[in-house]
Amino acid sequence: MILLDGKKVSNEIKDEITIEVANMKERGEKVPHLAAVLVGNDGASLTYVGSKVRSCKKIGFESTLIHLPSETTEEELLKKVHELNADADIDGYIVQLPLPKHIDEEKVLMAVDPDKDVDGFHPANFGKMALDMETFISATPFGIMELLKRYKVDTQGKHAVVIGRSHIVGRPISILLSQKGEAANCTVTLAHSRTKNIKELTLQADIIVSALGVPEFLKADMVKEGAVIIDVGITRVSDETKAKGYYITGDVDFESVSKKASFITPVPGGVGPMTIAMLLKNTLLARERNSNSK
Repeated sequence: MILLDGKKVSNEIKDEITIEVANMKERGEKVPHLAAVLVGNDGASLTYVGSKVRSCKKIGFESTLIHLPSETTEEELLKKVHELNADADIDGYIVQLPLPKHIDEEKVLMAVDPDKDVDGFHPANFGKMALDMETFISATPFGIMELLKRYKVDTQGKHAVVIGRSHIVGRPISILLSQKGEAANCTVTLAHSRTKNIKELTLQADIIVSALGVPEFLKADMVKEGAVIIDVGITRVSDETKAKGYYITGDVDFESVSKKASFITPVPGGVGPMTIAMLLKNTLLARERNSNSK
């Protein structure tokens, strides 16, 4: 069994970007600038955005955190989005989700300039991704594809079962795996909460991507020998025996499934770190595109 070490690979990617940014500085060019908009004080969002800002600083990007109060109106947030669209110094930006309930997330995401949408959530970018055109790919599926490539996992003609149909992970990764190219060319089955025979499907799978959000859902008796397991889930489970009062786990029962898998991602330390690395890669791509369009 080989561990698909997302922490190690994400550090390699950050090192590669750091060198590119240093070369930009040496040539007197503008370095990439990533902005993040955070509305309110959701704990997980604060942690995640903080991690992105620290990563930017480490690799030499400029970064701006726009932290708005939770009572910010939809109109005020849209105004901020339009300001970022018009700001030539900002190469890419993200609007951290979830937003407060009084704000229409879809309306806000639709207002983001697709050329600055480094999260890859805008329908224009999702559509280009589905058509295999150059675009910003949503960071988590982008990270999964990069892990498969860097570990040279054989995906050609394999049966991949994706569990979960979210627009952020399940649906895009099912499309990417089915396309032509490296770490792709799979026959893909997309399963979800209403699929009646998930175990039957997973037992046939050469590759399983689980993005369901159900702790330790995938058990060893659902996996065939030698399967490749990508665990996108991350859940905090209460446990009074732990010092913090909880433990972090994924969708996969790692202890039992790892004994049968050929490759597997750990949780934490698998897909998670790759998400931030690929967001940075998208920002670098946005900077390069901006430079080429001038």
